[in-house]
Amino acid sequence: MKINHFIFIIRYFATVYLFSSLLSCNGSLQKNEDHEVFRYNQFENISSLDPAFARDVANIWSTNQLFNGLVQLDDSLHIIPDIAKRWEISENGLKYTFFLRNDVKFHKHPQFKTHDSTRLVVAKDFVYSFNRLVDPKVASPGNWVLKNVLTYTTVNDTVFEITLKKPFPAFLGLLSMRYCSVVPKEVVTFYGNEFRSKPIGTGPFKFKLWEENVKLVLRRNELYFEKDKNGNQLPYLEAVAITFLPDKQSEFLQFAQGNIDLLNSLDASYKDELLTPTGKLRKKYQNQVNISKGAYLNSEYLGFFLDTDKSEIQSELLRKAMNHGFDREKMITYLKNGIGTPAVNGFIPKGIPGFANIKGYKYNPEKARRYIKKYIKETGNKNPTIRIATDSNYQSICEFIQRELEKIGLNIIVDVMPPATIRQKKWSGELEVFRASWIADYPDAENFLSPYYSKNHTPNGPNYTHFKNDTFDKLYEESFLITEAKLREQHYAKMDSIIMAHAPIVPLYYDEVVRFTQKNVKGLTNNPQNFLILKRVWKEKLN
Repeated sequence: MKINHFIFIIRYFATVYLFSSLLSCNGSLQKNEDHEVFRYNQFENISSLDPAFARDVANIWSTNQLFNGLVQLDDSLHIIPDIAKRWEISENGLKYTFFLRNDVKFHKHPQFKTHDSTRLVVAKDFVYSFNRLVDPKVASPGNWVLKNVLTYTTVNDTVFEITLKKPFPAFLGLLSMRYCSVVPKEVVTFYGNEFRSKPIGTGPFKFKLWEENVKLVLRRNELYFEKDKNGNQLPYLEAVAITFLPDKQSEFLQFAQGNIDLLNSLDASYKDELLTPTGKLRKKYQNQVNISKGAYLNSEYLGFFLDTDKSEIQSELLRKAMNHGFDREKMITYLKNGIGTPAVNGFIPKGIPGFANIKGYKYNPEKARRYIKKYIKETGNKNPTIRIATDSNYQSICEFIQRELEKIGLNIIVDVMPPATIRQKKWSGELEVFRASWIADYPDAENFLSPYYSKNHTPNGPNYTHFKNDTFDKLYEESFLITEAKLREQHYAKMDSIIMAHAPIVPLYYDEVVRFTQKNVKGLTNNPQNFLILKRVWKEKLN
């Protein structure tokens, strides 16, 4: 362990040296201009800077700075213009017509063969980008975004039309995903697979340098089209510098020393150093650090794989016993320092339209015991045992649940595995019970219900539990035909109630976005998807 920590420290100082060399080259960013550079650490490595592969947080955060799409989301998840300045939707909900801005330019690159090495974005660029997204040869994990699209075509350079196979009220939200970014054909064709490491987009920052697993540097895009409310061109920052320290304790130490500007996690290794048990900053950090919290569209849960012969998993009695058998409030207070909301309602989290105070599961150990006794009486199995698979980040939570459930007569085994192993085994149905997160891909509650639609059973979709209920399926299919938001939300609440009634999962908590920043960081806002938006961020100059 000491050797690994030493390696991390050596690696960090090598990175700092490289950053200093790069950012001071040509006299562009001297040391006294550090306030113009936003620095953060990405714990998980970036696998690609191509938006067609923006599948996880690390890739999404970086590509958010480099690319734009037709629409974007504000901090309240309202859909607002991006490259499309406005749009029209036909009465039948099938045809979307987008009217594009005529002043959006790609980052400069020699392949554009123009006097200023750039060109304007036109509607056919979206045709190319969407064709590429669904191309089997590209194999983008985001190709599902366009599965309900019948056609897309240009009317002229500034008008782009999309026709759906069937109405889908959440479609605009899908288009805000980074997968749907516009990319230039001539540059993608020139680089081929190397576009992943040599991206050219339209975003507020442009690519400068990437040494994989060590550092990434982005520079201000002087051609960026967006302005602030006072007419000042965005972005304000001159550069973004990203390190890739994989050790969270080392990341925290660098933040505490002021070497990085943002800490976007609350790891068990330092949470008690930074926060009180009630989730407030400890006194020693109050003059150095700001903390911000907000709703996060992320439901943490345990999932049961129902396509199994094991009676404990098949038993709705035991699944309900697990739901009633531990105190979520206590879990949040002592293991999460008050960060998060106990999931005592449904699977749809707080912060998204469709969340409802439906009847979920509250702590009731006596009721849980009755369920277990009834199961034992019906099956003759006097020692019911269930295995929970988790990674090390959630080990303490699963062990807390283990201790609580053993008090009421249910034997729990906690298997700690690497995250990649859990993902693979969860997909192939090899785990009895798995700890998982469901983070919204787009801001519609339908996204939290699709994992329980029977036609989405893995490997054909994200239904990892293989839950099947005819009434649920019928309501799910009907919801696509409902254009009135309140009526659709009522449908969502009914579906959520069905999930709770049959207990294919154990909801744990609705997560919160928790960000720690240095005091001189300004303009950084939270959003319920926990996306990093840096175009309106600036840093005050330190004396």
